[in-house]
Amino acid sequence: MWTLAVPPRTLSLADAIALIRPTDTLALGFGPAEPTPLLEVLAARDDWSNLLVYGGLLTQPYAVFTKPGVHLRSAFLGGAERALRAGGADVQFVPGDFRRFAKALRRVNPRVLVTSATPPDANGWMSLALCAAEQAEELHRYARDPERLLVVLANPLLPRTLGLPPEHPHGIHVDEVDVIVEVAWDPIEGPTLVPTDAELRMAEHALRWVTDGCTLQTGIGTVPAIVAERLAAGPCGDFGIHSELFTPGLMKLHQAGKVTNRKGQFDGVSICTFAQGSRELYRWLDGQEAVRFLPVRVVNDPSVIARNRRMISINAALEVDLKGQLVADQLRGAQYSGVGGHEDFVTGAALCPDGHSLICVSSFARLKDGRTRSKIVTAIERGTAVTTPRHQVDVVITEWGAAELAGRTERERAEALAAIAHPSVRDALRAGVMDLPDVSPA
Repeated sequence: MWTLAVPPRTLSLADAIALIRPTDTLALGFGPAEPTPLLEVLAARDDWSNLLVYGGLLTQPYAVFTKPGVHLRSAFLGGAERALRAGGADVQFVPGDFRRFAKALRRVNPRVLVTSATPPDANGWMSLALCAAEQAEELHRYARDPERLLVVLANPLLPRTLGLPPEHPHGIHVDEVDVIVEVAWDPIEGPTLVPTDAELRMAEHALRWVTDGCTLQTGIGTVPAIVAERLAAGPCGDFGIHSELFTPGLMKLHQAGKVTNRKGQFDGVSICTFAQGSRELYRWLDGQEAVRFLPVRVVNDPSVIARNRRMISINAALEVDLKGQLVADQLRGAQYSGVGGHEDFVTGAALCPDGHSLICVSSFARLKDGRTRSKIVTAIERGTAVTTPRHQVDVVITEWGAAELAGRTERERAEALAAIAHPSVRDALRAGVMDLPDVSPA
């Protein structure tokens, strides 16, 4: 157990920002761990010569990234990064899955790391709150390196969440921190999800694979949220939770008494690496012993995922071709989001005995020019990167049904996928037409 020694410097936000040089390298806590007040105030400075910032899944399009001399390198693009990029900011994507974020960060080795945490408890421990992710390991490395600066924004409005000590404490001790800034701000809530008719139908198809005793992973998006809420209100139960992201839907499963976590490993607790959602979720997570935050290298390890009882993974994709290749992070060759844990959970769930990976994708998309384009295509467009290769893919679901691909030949896969495409393009897909006609929604 740590004991308090010489305390770190407690500085004002202005004094902490002054420690960042005009030419510098800065790493940010991922997603909900980002230091919001610091990023807001950084925009007031105009002396940036070459500030290189490493982060991912920003919750806001901070004005600092529109400043000359400021460059963002993101491991996962969200709406904020897309908005900044569209406005002309220097935002560049760093390819890599979620488990490799820490390794990529070590290679570039930014001088300063700034993240958020709770204020210290009576023993000096600061909970990492809403995100373990890659920072869990990097924080301790920075603490040991006199050439690096570790700054923690201590926010009393963050939930004090738990890990599995001693191996995974999900916290950092004040003795390891160079600078603490005491500042309060409301954690960012996730968007309100309003399901479409197609998403409701996809969720109904996905529910066919969820039975009593399954271990669940639900990704970002409306369909996983609908599935979790339907399960909370339905007859099935005895569920386990092993999910990269913990959501309000998974909270509702707990509240409904449907979670027992008899999953064969980490029994008795739900496992995740970060959480995002509503204020209700954050209040519920505060001191919640039934949910534990572990580093992403553990949570997203396919061999760990596969050891769960009846693992069911529910994720999304942007496009799938007739071979079963998935595109989940690019739109027609342009970077849209990131790899994240997509392939890890597709692989882990499919390797689990009695497990399944479910990929939900609506049959068509409405483009900005008013056209409607099929998301099931004959072949991936040249220049577009494949997120998950065909041999990993298990089940693909659209609003028209489900295509079970594992164990099928290439011809059988193509026929199964064409059968769940929008009816107006099925014949063209079966004929191998490369330039598909616009979808004709009813």
